[in-house]
Amino acid sequence: MDETVLQWFGHSGPVLMALFATLFTWGVTAAGAALVFLTNSINRRVFDGLLGMAAGVMIAASFWSLLAPAIEMAPEGFKWQTALIGFMGGGLFLFGIDKVLPHLHPGLAMSQAEGVHTNWQRSILLVLAITLHNIPEGLAVGVGFGALGMNADFSNPATLQTFGAAVALAFGIGLQNFPEGAAVSMPLRREGFSQWRAFWYGQASGIVEPIAAVIGAYAVMTMSTILPYALAFAAGAMIFVAVEELIPESQGNGNTDIATLGTLAGFSIMMSLDVGLG
Repeated sequence: MDETVLQWFGHSGPVLMALFATLFTWGVTAAGAALVFLTNSINRRVFDGLLGMAAGVMIAASFWSLLAPAIEMAPEGFKWQTALIGFMGGGLFLFGIDKVLPHLHPGLAMSQAEGVHTNWQRSILLVLAITLHNIPEGLAVGVGFGALGMNADFSNPATLQTFGAAVALAFGIGLQNFPEGAAVSMPLRREGFSQWRAFWYGQASGIVEPIAAVIGAYAVMTMSTILPYALAFAAGAMIFVAVEELIPESQGNGNTDIATLGTLAGFSIMMSLDVGLG
């Protein structure tokens, strides 16, 4: 990439970079939600393949973009302990939110809503289900760019590697956000919502990503010692989402082969992006 462009990004600050990156991922969520203007439904086999791909992206990103750098940055003699504490902390954090925040996964009846009991409308619960996915995704991108705060010298190969890894992570997260936007807007359209209202709710599920990214980037820049823990934390949260939500949903309609191949494809894409750019 042109050095002038890299310098411009560097001077704008890691927090601003994280914001721009997650505005992109939010935009891809909106693009997925916009499918509602073209059709009321997506072929289930295709959709399960896309969900599998999203899970593969998150699993690969969790290791190459987050957990491996966390282990590398951890203090000597405390590497596996740092990764373990952060990873389990992220997973348990999402586990707690999953048990408390009211939400409903697409295709399920209202009686199957999770979290504390509430009288909120079905549309709100559907949006909150996808929002759960987006919290760790935004946090991961924010932490990735926040790592640049430790060394913003773009003439340093290590900085370029960190920047490339963060860009690859943002691109991969954006790629798997496409089916998530459609996962909200399509069911709402089938339930009688207007196209615009269904689209609005679908894109709204991605609004948490820029917020989480800015918080994550700012946190690691102001408290650099927490960076390896924050990277591992984001990895644990993303693995929780992939295993608890995306994989079961992709496998629950009998399209197991398509979903599994989608997972392999998503993993391969994210791995190639991270290794190639990072």
